[in-house]
Amino acid sequence: MLEIMEKLSHEGYEYLEEAAGDNTLHITEALDKGEVIGFIAYSYCGDHTVVYDYSDGGELLLCDGLVRSVMFKSCLKGIGKAVFRLQNESGYASLRKLRFLPPDSDTAEDLDSFMNGCENCKKQ
Repeated sequence: MLEIMEKLSHEGYEYLEEAAGDNTLHITEALDKGEVIGFIAYSYCGDHTVVYDYSDGGELLLCDGLVRSVMFKSCLKGIGKAVFRLQNESGYASLRKLRFLPPDSDTAEDLDSFMNGCENCKKQ
């Protein structure tokens, strides 16, 4: 069974601490039967969330779940924007394919409307 849980330490993710700088680094992992199969690393920075890196093992649905989990938590904190500052440029392709990001942009605007838009899809 897939679980998406926040990791309380940075063990194994120390290389991302420099990217976060003075911001508190958060790591959320995707676990399958207790085994880590993906992660997303991010910080809350005032009016926006910064995503530094993610790994989905090439699974588009896992990417979707990890990013949505961070967007949802951001919305709960009243944060309306996510900025992706990925170390690997190839990570942007999946984000654009899933329509988290518009072409030639690293920013997802109006997270609340985006998340509420998913509710409207269920009604159709």
